[in-house]
Amino acid sequence: MARYSGEQALQMVLDSEEEFTFSSEEEHDSDDERLYFEERLDPAEDTVSNENVDPSLSHSPAILTKRARSNTGDNEKENVDPSLSHSPAIPTKRAPSNTGGNEKDYSPNESAPKPLAKKAKTNIQTSNRHSALSWKTDNDTDMVPQTLRFLPAREPGPQLRPADEHTPKSLFKMFFSEDAVSTLCQNTNAQAARAVSKGCRYKWTDISIGEMYRYIGLLFYMAMVKMSSISDYWRQDSLFSVPFPATIMSRDRYRTISWNVHMSHPDEDKENDRKRGTADHDSLFRVKPLMDTIRLACKAIYHPKQNLAVDERMVACKANTGMRQYMKAKPTKWGFKLFVLADSSNGYTVDFSVYTGKNNFPTGHGLSYDAVTSLLDCKVLGSGYHLYMDNFYTSPKLLRDLFAMKFGGCGTYRDNRKDCPRNAANSLSKKSARGSIRWIRDGALVFVKWMDTREVSVCSTIHAAYSGDTVQRRVKSQGTWRTKTIPCPAPVTAYNQHMGGVDLSDQLIQYYTTQHKTMKWYRKIFLHFLDIAATNAFIIHKDLYGNMTHKEFIEQLIAELFGMSSQKAAPKRTKSDHVPVPAAELTSDARNNATAGHRNCMLCKVQLGKRQDTPWKCQACDVYLCLQLKRNCFQKWHTDV
Repeated sequence: MARYSGEQALQMVLDSEEEFTFSSEEEHDSDDERLYFEERLDPAEDTVSNENVDPSLSHSPAILTKRARSNTGDNEKENVDPSLSHSPAIPTKRAPSNTGGNEKDYSPNESAPKPLAKKAKTNIQTSNRHSALSWKTDNDTDMVPQTLRFLPAREPGPQLRPADEHTPKSLFKMFFSEDAVSTLCQNTNAQAARAVSKGCRYKWTDISIGEMYRYIGLLFYMAMVKMSSISDYWRQDSLFSVPFPATIMSRDRYRTISWNVHMSHPDEDKENDRKRGTADHDSLFRVKPLMDTIRLACKAIYHPKQNLAVDERMVACKANTGMRQYMKAKPTKWGFKLFVLADSSNGYTVDFSVYTGKNNFPTGHGLSYDAVTSLLDCKVLGSGYHLYMDNFYTSPKLLRDLFAMKFGGCGTYRDNRKDCPRNAANSLSKKSARGSIRWIRDGALVFVKWMDTREVSVCSTIHAAYSGDTVQRRVKSQGTWRTKTIPCPAPVTAYNQHMGGVDLSDQLIQYYTTQHKTMKWYRKIFLHFLDIAATNAFIIHKDLYGNMTHKEFIEQLIAELFGMSSQKAAPKRTKSDHVPVPAAELTSDARNNATAGHRNCMLCKVQLGKRQDTPWKCQACDVYLCLQLKRNCFQKWHTDV
């Protein structure tokens, strides 16, 4: 399969690009939107039964939470090793429970939650059909679903010519091209001119493309060398001083650039701000120009392998914007939420979208459905891909539609999702033995339940229910701990192996992230774009050469952004350092002073091949040099060097 050049790949993405946009309302969330924030439920997919509930409490959020947790509990007959008892069967951020409604995401712009009037949404035909079905066991043979042929639009891997040499800087510039940085410089200069006209008292000179790359290099340098505050990087005359940043840029210059860095034109920002509260307002307008460039580059420069993962990513920020979200179960609880599509094999960020807190769903199938479909472009990717997702995204409707698009899907699911079997006979119970398997096939879609430390529910259009896979667990039987081999469904095995693509991407980004406190929310997203570009560039370099660690790659990238051929910094030269001094201490004995400390002149030895004694040396260089009226090797040495 032929490789495409960078220009051809980019044009291919541009031709097929269909931007997925939500409505731009920020101020008010609908009742369905509020339910999503509070319970991490998708109102278009999740249903809540009101049976056996006190009518006076039927609309309480507490009742919803309690019902979402009703299927969890102690599901084992055997005692489990306490060291392993808290390890979920699926090693992801969210435990793959069949309910999955234990997280609460609060929108910071909302007051105390109001009671929600939930309409009963039941499908009698679907319920009767599922009631007539019976869960099968691992002893029953499952028909292998139709195998989707893997036909990528391009050969998976970097879309670069193998004969070309690619340095860390050249790979980084494929994401932050000179055209993109030129636009960034123009908008930054315009923002600074606007600030000065409003009375800001600082000196500003227009920033150039080269200086912007050096500024970006400083951001990565600060990611490598951690200090408690920005001013510490320019701290002088201290045991803990870091002298290098001052040789690249002054502290005040760095600060003024940071205050004014801008991705959109300020005049266009004002036009967009006037539309606030209308459907024409774009919440992401200030980051859109660079975001579109990064997204196109991510898809054009690298083509992913067959297994993909979709998940959420949080960019830490506590700015008071309508886009800030709170996710209780995430390590980063406050910030901007991104939906990310990543290559499961290496963590490459294939595509992403920023969630802005919109209150209507374009396709009418719900936020989770739209978040997944917006990241998949069949014209760019091809067909036969396997997509893995957690229980917030998985629904029978989504997996069937993906299968019709020739994309396989696999993920944990919630029992309260539409069209999921709930009343079928022979289901698992709390007393079911560990390793018990139940499954139901509905066309291309198979629903599987598996008893580990608790019940795990997975559905897939890729795998058979059970293909003979096993896992080992530590269990206690009759007072003795031993290792037990239990059967494991094929979808669970594949989910464990491939679901961590976004987690791996987040891990690589966090090693050397440029994130730090900022005054503007959009600068947080700008720093995240830098992280994505650097991490993706490293993954491509590793795929091409594999001769650098992540740390070595970032160090080399910093050196090249500073315009240095090597990572060894040249010593800073000052007039006070490079002065001639006697090689030996003077004494009261004049005869000793005439001969003490004489050494061969380095310049005479190297250039002339002669041995000339001299009592003088350079204080900074610690090199012996002649200093005479007719032979001033000291001056010549420092001029040549």
